[in-house]
Amino acid sequence: MVSYCGDGWWERAACRSSDPDLFFPVSSSGRQIARAKAVCAHCTVRRECLDLALATGPVSGVWGGTSEDDRRLIRQRQRKARVRAALAAGRNT
Repeated sequence: MVSYCGDGWWERAACRSSDPDLFFPVSSSGRQIARAKAVCAHCTVRRECLDLALATGPVSGVWGGTSEDDRRLIRQRQRKARVRAALAAGRNT
């Protein structure tokens, strides 16, 4: 399980010096999401942040440089990959 604690990655997040409202837009499109993603693009702990958002389930806002819609697509791809792997493993037994 991914957590905020871990090695203290949260303390190194680029968003720590930004307005938190930037990362929780009122709509799912537009400049605000693009601005939040731009902050994430330069973040050294972007992967840890995204891992947390994916492990936690549906979370609102921009996390790890992804929007809620982006993460929904990532989860769908991960599920499909797991199903394909399980099917392939079943054929190989």
